[in-house]
Amino acid sequence: MDELDLRDGWVEPDLAEEFPQLGLVYTRLEVKPGRTPQSVKERLRTLSNRFTGAKVVHMRQEAVPWAYRVFFRQVGIDPDSHRTPVEQAALDRMKWGGFRSTNLVDDALLIATIETGVPVLAFDWDRVGSALGLRLSQPGEQLGNSGRPLSDRQIVVADEERSLAVLFDEVSEEHGVSWESERMVLAALEVKGVPRISVEEALWVAFEVLQTTD
Repeated sequence: MDELDLRDGWVEPDLAEEFPQLGLVYTRLEVKPGRTPQSVKERLRTLSNRFTGAKVVHMRQEAVPWAYRVFFRQVGIDPDSHRTPVEQAALDRMKWGGFRSTNLVDDALLIATIETGVPVLAFDWDRVGSALGLRLSQPGEQLGNSGRPLSDRQIVVADEERSLAVLFDEVSEEHGVSWESERMVLAALEVKGVPRISVEEALWVAFEVLQTTD
């Protein structure tokens, strides 16, 4: 398997001062989106069987999911109404009776989040700048180049010129991965209480799935 070039994103000084252990780790991949291979669908079915109701109930007490719940509260998000990514995935599994396969990219992000508890985002490599990071949104700013208006001081994933995603929310349609994408960037959020190895593992898991062929 190829090696990943893992890079630390920049963090706006005011944000870094308030959350000293907040970080973004990202990597660029020469991989394309595609349909989900059968082996990946089978992996999702296996994960579905492991996520019983009891596991979903107790999952939030595990170290990594708990760390993201704490961070949610620190930034003013109620994790009981706006679920953390791994909790939302687990609840969707209970609602649908299993993890749903959609496409290779989304399935790779889902599997990485389920297996590690760490949320992973994907962007189109050719539609983002050379360096990614975290900052607060500015007054009058839009998501991406022409997306919806952002509230002031939301935490966003950004490049040198624009916001690319609202943290724990939507990715700009202009900069996310599409069927036309030729290569992509994966990014994972690091917060206090989440070991660096878990963040790196999430990116490796997503990369592994994206390389899967039947």
